[in-house]
Amino acid sequence: MTTVTDDERPPRGVERILGSRLHWWSYGHGDDTGRGDGVADDQAAPAVVMVHGLRGTHHGLEPIVEHLPGRRIVIPDLPGFGMSTPMSGAHDVDGYAAAVTALIDVLGSRPVVLLGHSFGSMVAARVAARSPHLVDRLVLVNPIATPALQGPRAVLSRLTSAYYAIGKALPRRAARPWLSHRWVVAATSRAMTRTRDPRIRRFVHDNHLLYFSRFHSPALLSETFEASVSGTVVDDAPSITVPTLLVAGETDEIAPVAGQRALAGTVADARLVVVPRVGHLIHYETPAVAAHEIDAFLAATPETHR
Repeated sequence: MTTVTDDERPPRGVERILGSRLHWWSYGHGDDTGRGDGVADDQAAPAVVMVHGLRGTHHGLEPIVEHLPGRRIVIPDLPGFGMSTPMSGAHDVDGYAAAVTALIDVLGSRPVVLLGHSFGSMVAARVAARSPHLVDRLVLVNPIATPALQGPRAVLSRLTSAYYAIGKALPRRAARPWLSHRWVVAATSRAMTRTRDPRIRRFVHDNHLLYFSRFHSPALLSETFEASVSGTVVDDAPSITVPTLLVAGETDEIAPVAGQRALAGTVADARLVVVPRVGHLIHYETPAVAAHEIDAFLAATPETHR
């Protein structure tokens, strides 16, 4: 596992989308032309567009990319995170879904494979439900299927919501240190990491310290957090008609397996894979397993998904 800084690898593409100067990165290629430019080709396999989660950037999904060498993959920094500037509209599920839809249009007319992790699963599901002509297949990693403000995690979720609300209310000079304090980032990493491998634990910790606080403003972060706890993928599940793969973590407390099983029964054509001994960080802890399941899903015919 390696980390490449933005200075070492400039963005492959920049596009003005919904008022945002949206940066996106392209990896590999789907055919033997070696283009790797993220532009759809009628003779190539569909590009895989990946959507990161709350407080993430494109870096978080790169470990999965490393295990999909034969595919053309595009990952944006969502507006307001990483190198992408904010949108002119709301930074909620609808707003981000509109931005991802616009990016798919930029890449070409061929439908894409759309992947979303965590909050990104809500965004990807919204795109697939409302614009199925743009999505060939859907992959949801650690999808949010259980309401955050209900059930056993309700108290913790409300405390977290208060934490972000305080960050929004504080003066800007105090808000960013409050929301970006390395102790908070470290505690978040430890709470979500399940592996005992010290190398992977260090990788997760270092990546969170590097990229977890690359948000445009405390107000934008609070707005996006509230969006992340105000709904679930279930909201769009009945309208998802494309073949769908759900990749869940056996010990995920943010997106519990029980909710994943219920979600799989709601989507018309869904297959659920539960990765053992991993929580909400499948993309960091078991990227090879996730990539293997994604490859198998994309290689299968529609009749063999279930």
